[in-house]
Amino acid sequence: MVIMMTNEFPSIKQGLTEAVEFSRGKSSKAVVHQFGPLDVKKIRAKVRMSQNEFASAFGISVSTLRHWERGDRTPHGPALVLLNIVAKEPEIVLRALAP
Repeated sequence: MVIMMTNEFPSIKQGLTEAVEFSRGKSSKAVVHQFGPLDVKKIRAKVRMSQNEFASAFGISVSTLRHWERGDRTPHGPALVLLNIVAKEPEIVLRALAP
């Protein structure tokens, strides 16, 4: 079986090279997104939802949401990314998730 190189390969290679350089502390063109602490309760208030509505809308358990709001736990990974987007552009996210 012969696999042909695609046009995307150079871009993938460049991204991988930049990631490796960044991980080694070298100057690179890599864009690194760092998120600061979030006030999850404030984000929920901004979209005017109850805890149940917010959890359901964004696929979060109510228990997890309550822990985040109390500060017992902090969101990380994809949840942190989603909450940052909701904090900045709630209408767009809600529109995108609408049936």
